[in-house]
Parts: sequence; structure tokens; C-alpha cells
Amino acid sequence: MAAAAWFDTLSFALNVTGPIFLVVLLGALLKRFGIIDDPFVEKASRLVFHVALPALLFFSIARADLNSVFNPALIALVCAGTVLVFLLLTLVAPLVVAQPRDRGVFIQGGFRGNLGVVGLAFCVNAYGNQGLAAAALLMAVLTVVYNILSVYTLNRSLLDQTASSGLAGVLRGIARNPLIIAIVAAFVIVQLKVEFHPVLLRTGEYFAQMTLPLALLCIGGTLNLKPRGGGFGVQAWAVVAKLLISPLLITGMAWAAGFRQMDLGMIFMMTSAPTAAASFVMVRALHGNATLAANIVVLTTLASLASVSIGLLLLKQWQLI
Repeated sequence: MAAAAWFDTLSFALNVTGPIFLVVLLGALLKRFGIIDDPFVEKASRLVFHVALPALLFFSIARADLNSVFNPALIALVCAGTVLVFLLLTLVAPLVVAQPRDRGVFIQGGFRGNLGVVGLAFCVNAYGNQGLAAAALLMAVLTVVYNILSVYTLNRSLLDQTASSGLAGVLRGIARNPLIIAIVAAFVIVQLKVEFHPVLLRTGEYFAQMTLPLALLCIGGTLNLKPRGGGFGVQAWAVVAKLLISPLLITGMAWAAGFRQMDLGMIFMMTSAPTAAASFVMVRALHGNATLAANIVVLTTLASLASVSIGLLLLKQWQLI
């Protein structure tokens, strides 16, 4: 019986993580054999970010029972945990990163997760549409927190100034972010109790259904399995911070606060997602060590297959989720 229960638990973990990384692997293979190329990945990524993912978030929230998924205490705890991880990394950075200009890159890589694709995909596989709606609400708030903290730490290390001049720009960027716009619009629709015509619903579902597979293929298409430069030691510490320290600390805080089952599972999956590709974009825009930023994204994406699977296995085995 114990063996059967263990295999059931293992099956749950692999059912959550396995499909995601198989599609990422497929994207890498398609790129390797020339079926997809860099222009395709660039345009498909823009389609996902500007159309498909906003549609997924909009319809998942607009059709959800928000009273059952909106949890202010959970969102506040995860945001507080994220800030705590950021502060810890800021203290540790001078000890593990020799180059001052690389410290902000390391800090951002250690706390900023890929919520919009990988985190949501984890939650959908584990908990279906209810998990997607709850994760979307958490993602909306964390996106703001991530951007503010990233602007501060990158400006501090790369531009040697406070974030005051950059915050106005990032706040404008947040206000124009298609994901944030979709989430806010969905809240308005829910409050107004607007009913959608079936044709509009079906059209939105078409876009929503293609979001995660296409986004994961794009991640696979951008992976470089032979990252070069950037300092391997710094990369390794960033992987440890993102995939071990961040989920352990924040999930531990949630467990101590009494969160269990879907809430605890969602917190773990969102905080254990690999480093967001947006971190590379920001570093490159500020003329920082883009190679280091890209390598952190690649290594955390690959390593998260093992770390998330093991984490889910343990949480399920301990009957916490």
C-alpha cells in the first residue's frame, strides 16, 4: 500500500511538470531541426504576450467565481516573502558576486519567476481552471512587485543611482502591460456582471488554448544548452536562490501561516518557477551582463524540472497539498 501511495504521489508530480518540459524539449528539437527559427520564435512570443496570454487571463478571471479564489492574505504573504527574498539576496550579493555591476543581475535572477507561462502552466496542470484563476490574481500583484524591485536593483548596480528616475518609467510600463490590462478589464467585467455571447467566448477560448503550448515551444526554441561566460559560480548561486531558497522560504512561511492544499500548492509552484525571460530583456536594455542574465534563465528552466517535481513529491507525500 505504501508503494502504491508513493507511485500515486510521483505520478501527480510528473503529471504537473512532465507535459511542460516535454513541450519545452519539443521546442528545442524543432529549433534544432530547422522547423522553427529565431524570427518565428520572436513573432510567436509577441503574439503570446500581446494577444494569447491576455486572452487566457481575461477569460479565466471573467468566468471564475472570484469569491472562491481571491485570497488577500495569501497574496500579501507571497508579496512579503518575495520582498524578504530580495532583501536576503541584496545582503548576500557582495559575498558571492565579485563584479559590482553583476550583483543586480544576480539578485533579479534569484527572485523573479516566470509566472506568466511556467507558473500558470504548473497551476493549470495541477488544479485546472480554478487554479488558473487564483494564480492569475497572484500573478497580477507579483508582476508589479517584480518590476519595482528589478528596476531598483538594476539601477543601483548598473547605473549607480537610486531607482527614482526609473520608477516612473516602470510604472508606465506596468500600466501599459497587456497582462495587467487584461486582468483589470476582467475585474471590471465581473463587477458589471457582463454576459458574453457564445461566439465571443469560443473565440476567446481558441486564443486561450493556444497560449501555453505556443509559449512553451518558444521557451524551448530560445534555450542555449551550451551557455558561455557570465561566471559559472554566480549562475549556480542564482539557481540555488531561485529554485531552492525562494520556494522553501515562501512556502515555509505559508505553511506556518496555516495554508494547505491548493493554496499551498499554488504558492510553491508559482515561487518555484524558473527565472523569467523578462529579466534578460531588462538587463540587456540597461547594457548589463546580458550573457549572465540569459544563462540564469536557461539553467533555472532546465533545473526546475527536477526541483519542482521533487518539491511536489514531498508536499504530496506529507499530505500538505
